[in-house]
Formats: sequence, structure tokens, C-alpha cells
Amino acid sequence: MNIAIIGSGYVGLVTGVCLAQIGHKVSCVDVDEEKIGKLKQGKVPIYEPGLGELLKKNLKNKRLTFTTSIREATRKSTAIFIAVGTPSKKNGDADLTYVENVARQIAVNMNGYKLIIEKSTVPAETGKRVARTIKMNLPRKQKLDFDVASNPEFLREGSAVHDFMNPDRVVIGVESKKAELLFREIYKPLKPDMVVTNISSAELIKHASNSFLAAKISFMNSISQVCERLGADVLKVAEGMGFDKRIGRAFLNAGIGYGGSCFPKDVDAFIRISEKSGYDFSMLKEVRKVNEEQKTFFVRLIEDKLWIVKNKVIGVLGLAFKPDTDDMRSAPSIDIINALLQEGAKIKAYDPVAMPNARKILKKIVYGKDPYEVAKGCDCLLLLTEWDEFRKLDFKKIEALMKQPILFDGRNLYHDMGLEKIGFEYYGVGRGDRHVNDVGA
Repeated sequence: MNIAIIGSGYVGLVTGVCLAQIGHKVSCVDVDEEKIGKLKQGKVPIYEPGLGELLKKNLKNKRLTFTTSIREATRKSTAIFIAVGTPSKKNGDADLTYVENVARQIAVNMNGYKLIIEKSTVPAETGKRVARTIKMNLPRKQKLDFDVASNPEFLREGSAVHDFMNPDRVVIGVESKKAELLFREIYKPLKPDMVVTNISSAELIKHASNSFLAAKISFMNSISQVCERLGADVLKVAEGMGFDKRIGRAFLNAGIGYGGSCFPKDVDAFIRISEKSGYDFSMLKEVRKVNEEQKTFFVRLIEDKLWIVKNKVIGVLGLAFKPDTDDMRSAPSIDIINALLQEGAKIKAYDPVAMPNARKILKKIVYGKDPYEVAKGCDCLLLLTEWDEFRKLDFKKIEALMKQPILFDGRNLYHDMGLEKIGFEYYGVGRGDRHVNDVGA
């Protein structure tokens, strides 16, 4: 099938490349001429394992093309995915300006039946507004048939290609049998389980899914605070809970909070969607509050154990909001580092891939070439992103390099490594043993 992807950001690019990989002819569109120029050369603007190889392969076999022309892509495609940004407004609403603009441009360039698919994360009833926008902007002398549908994405940064090629489900929101059959043809090579529903339900599934996962994280972070106070170990609590099949172990990891482009934005949006419907989703407001507080608690722990933060040299391992991505959007590291800078600390940091993006945001810190350069002369180290590279560090070497061998583990990555035995003062999250590690205890 000929498919257009309008918006070649994270979701659009992964979707376009993977659809080409399973046999479709795909045209990816973006207004950024520089980005499109690089993509035509096989250069991927984001870090996502496996994406670059598939992009080059499908450029070579001509199943994948890139353009800045919505007209060109619309006219030669049957299915058109809208995958543009939907950033949050100050009040938490999703800004749908880009979605509306694209819908209008699709309408004026249609030359036959089109299936227009929302891929961007949008609030319920957006599909109705997209359909109305297209209908209002169709050339008046032409009677062109079209369907609007919803196909929310569930891609995890760092494993997005694998997630697309091995979906646990594909959700489609349709209003006609013709649209459903086209969707089934699009995804047929993957043989997925398909959830077929109406557009509003499909739109809501994405917000509900991400908000529930965010709630699991915040719940465990709240549990970690109780563990600290009662001398319990949050890792064992999570282990005990996770064996219950009704609960499951996934997303029960306490730490410094969630970040990224999805959870914070989708929680905010779902709160606003609920308010507009007349329901006060107070539980989600608390999920958001707990997530913000967790970063504050971590900073307070550092301040408590260092005693004086001003002029202390603090090393940071990991900046991206999660491992296997260079995404710095809403990364907990940003708030934690800025809070320590305000207290007068000097920050050195290292991340395997996110430093180019971090430099645009965190301009008052020093960036190291590796963890050992960051550790040299530090009063303490913070582990903020659990990159696999950080599991394999030579901690005897790091201990010798540091001015004070104190490690604050914001992801409980080193909970079972016995760092205390080689001289470290070690603090995890929700481990309930800080009274043991107190200086002078």
C-alpha cells in the first residue's frame, strides 16, 4: 500500500521506517528541510537502536522516501498518518494546531479516497474535529470520499523498532468497515492482536494506558517513602508484589520519577480531558504531585548527607530520562541538577548519547568524556539514568578517584553490589537502611 507519514519526528519516523520494512511504499513528510535532507542521506536525527540500519535498507530498495511536500505525499497515498507534535499548553491541554494545519492541507490536496489516521497522541473527540476540518476544506466542486481513524502508538523509546515489529496489540478506532479492512491490510504482515473500537475509545486508550503506568511508578515511589521511614526495602516489597499476577512486576521500580515526552504530557492531558468532561481526576493529580516530589526528596537526601552543598563538586552519571535514548524531554536530571546548581554546587556529568541534547538545556555544567573523568575529585556521585554501561564500572578505580566516595543511586542500580565493602557511602531509594549509613552512626 502507498502510505504517507506527515511528521518525521520520533513517532512518525519509526512508524514510517517500520511500515516500509514490512513491505509498504512509504513517503515521510516534514517541514524541516534540513532534517529531510539528512534523512535522504540515511542520517537519523534521533538515537534509537536499529532504526538507522532499517532506514538505509529501505532507502536503498526505494520503499522509503522523504519530502517536504504534503501535496506530493497526499496525492500518491491511500493511507495518511498524522504524526505531528501535540505539545502541552500551560493549562495541560494538548496544542492541536499542527494537527489542524495538516488536516487542512490534506483536504485541499486530496485526489481520491483517503484514510486519514491520527497517530499523534490526541484527546478524545479530536477525530471528529479532524473529520470536520477536512470536510470544510475539500474543494467544493469535488465529492471525495474519506475516512478518519485513530491508531495510537505504544512505542517505548530505546526499543521502538522492536515494539513496532512485535506489537502486543494494535488499537484501531474506525467508523467504517472500509477503514477497518485497510488497517488490517496495513498491519497484516505483523499478524497482531487487534483491538477494534470507535475513534473516541481508541484516543482514550492511549491516555489511559500511559496514565496507569505513571500511576504505578508514583505508587511505588510513595511506597519508597514509607520504606525509608519504617526500615523496609522497597526492592523486596516490589518483588513480593510482582509475583501477584494481578499486579505484575513491570513499572514497580522506585526512583527519582518518570520523565520523557509521553507520561508527563499524557497525565496532564488526561487530567484536562477529565475536567472538561465534568470529572475531577484527583488521583491523577496526586500521581503528578508524587512524581515531582520524588525529585525534591532526592535532592534533600543529597543535601542532608553532604551537609554543605555550596562549592561541592558533584558528578552525575546519566542525563537522558531513561536508558537507550538521547531524549532529554522532562528528564528528572534537569530539575535535580538545576536545584543543586541553585545551592551553589559544581556539576560534572556524563551520558553515553544524550550529552549533545543536554548541552542545549544544561549550560552551566561541565561534561566529561567518561564516568571516570566525571568521578575524579568529586565529593559525591549521582546515578540518574540506569544505562547498561554504568553496570560495568570499575568502582575500586572510581573510589580512588573521588574526593569523598559517596554515591546516591537514583535508580537502585547498584543495590546488590556491596559498594560499602570497598569504601563507599551508598544511598539508594526506599531501601530503609540510611540510618546504618549515617556518618558517625
